[in-house]
Amino acid sequence: MVLSDVFLAPIGIMALAALIPILILYFIQPDPRRVELPTVELLFEDTQQDASRPLFDRIKQNLLLLLQILVVILLAVSIAGPYISVAESQTVSETILVIDGSASMQVNTGDGTRFTAAIAAARETTSSTNSVIFAGSTSSVVLRSGGASEVQTTLAELRPTDAPGNLNAAISRATAIAGENARIAVFSDFAGDRWRQAVQSAQARGVQVSLQQFDRGGANVGITARSFSRSNVTLTIQNFADREVRRTVTLGRSQISLTLTPGGVQRVTLPVPAGGGRAQLTPSDDLSIDDVAYIAAPSDQRVNVLLLSNDPNSYLTTALSVVEEVSLTVAQPPTAVQNNYDVILYSDLESERLLDGNVEAGRDVLANGGGVGVIAQQSPPAAYRDLLLIDPQGTGANPTLDRPQQSELTREIGFTPPETYLTGSLTGGQSLLATTDGTPILATERRANGRVLYYGSVVDNDPFRFNYQYPVFWKRAIFYLAGREPLSTLNQQTGAQLQFENVTAVETPDGESIDGQVISLDQTGFYSVGGSQRGVSLYSSTESAVAVESLDEQSSEIDAQTRERETQVPRPLGWIVVLGGATVIIGEIVLLRRRGDL
Repeated sequence: MVLSDVFLAPIGIMALAALIPILILYFIQPDPRRVELPTVELLFEDTQQDASRPLFDRIKQNLLLLLQILVVILLAVSIAGPYISVAESQTVSETILVIDGSASMQVNTGDGTRFTAAIAAARETTSSTNSVIFAGSTSSVVLRSGGASEVQTTLAELRPTDAPGNLNAAISRATAIAGENARIAVFSDFAGDRWRQAVQSAQARGVQVSLQQFDRGGANVGITARSFSRSNVTLTIQNFADREVRRTVTLGRSQISLTLTPGGVQRVTLPVPAGGGRAQLTPSDDLSIDDVAYIAAPSDQRVNVLLLSNDPNSYLTTALSVVEEVSLTVAQPPTAVQNNYDVILYSDLESERLLDGNVEAGRDVLANGGGVGVIAQQSPPAAYRDLLLIDPQGTGANPTLDRPQQSELTREIGFTPPETYLTGSLTGGQSLLATTDGTPILATERRANGRVLYYGSVVDNDPFRFNYQYPVFWKRAIFYLAGREPLSTLNQQTGAQLQFENVTAVETPDGESIDGQVISLDQTGFYSVGGSQRGVSLYSSTESAVAVESLDEQSSEIDAQTRERETQVPRPLGWIVVLGGATVIIGEIVLLRRRGDL
């Protein structure tokens, strides 16, 4: 046994050093000199004859010293903090409520949802000090150290999200803010198992954790994934029920019926109507939010492109012709531009044949929100003026390309160094691909409502045209210039974010307007951004698998039902020692008074 098993502060025993000066003073003090007085000798004669207890008389003579030693010992012991270990239930001084607000908590249980049941249970689980953490697509502390009334107000304002949740992060955050004698109470359906590690970490820190599960309801068939090809969408339908089900999928005027076996998965491909629409799975079930996929698409998916060239590049025209959404027109100046186009490309033009009206047509397209692309040539026409994003200084050959900037145009594309390229410095916009000496090969610029693109490889000496990614790049370039985002970009899943260069106003599916550079997509439906729409849906097999195993049946080392924990805690005994010391001091005073020293 060590001192720490008996004392809270064993260093306090060093106070026993106070005994040293007391003992030194006792031993160095002179012995009293005995003087016999005949006048009083007869008075003490009988007493002396009866003194038959020499040991008692010796103790009586040194009693004051013993009392002083005892006082010092008791003082040292009280400073060291004596204690005994006793078993008691840990007292909860703070409750941290973790509320699961993920999509699966919206399962209909017959008398409400899992989320409403969780809120009702959380209202009954409070202490004098409370915090509330909401576990949606991100975890957030919605109340910190509030009273019971503040908890009720906060819980009443919470709403579940349509996004996958991150319960693991929410429990970890609760552990981080938990003080001494805090309890974490988690209210969830506990889908998946990523939350287990966070609970174990909290318990390892000595924090009480209680888990309350809400798992009623569970017959669900949902849309769990989507992909786009040209103007079609492929939806993944998954049956999470334990019986065979029949479902009908409808998008616009298209409709497909299917039969799914228990746990079965099927994929259906449907054409995306102009302007988009709702892919509806019928009949509905206990979780309705994964029965709908919101598909956003432009009202006119065709992109009208005009290629002005006196020597049309067959590789470029072929690359543009294979894009289903592109309607390509090739014209050779001098010719007037009469129709309205979304994009105009300038390539291999003879200066004396290029009309001023041809260039002004490009400026009109920019003003109307379209795009202009200029492809490098040996001697670019001076009429381009500001449509050409570089100041041409001649041509160069066989350069080394620097690493491209990250953008939708350059993503996962391996550009081939040109054999001949136009040299010069950038006069506007942003360089996305350049040579190692800084000469731009690919540059873009936003111009009023439109967009300008510069491609610096001279057409006839561009080995990239033989690359299989050449059509992919020009499809992206045309969509960028026309301001048409691909369907995969227009349609997101809940839990994702919209990011903008500047503060942008976004209208949410419930009609609320939000301004920001980063907008979290926590609701299903259509978001409106600058006149265009974004379709946001729940695509998550984890959230759709709402039939979860109960905590009682799950194999886990976690004591999920524990609300109070029996622990060994120290019970201080210092007050008893102090009381004993005070008694000894009183006895010392009484002794001194009887001896006549006081």
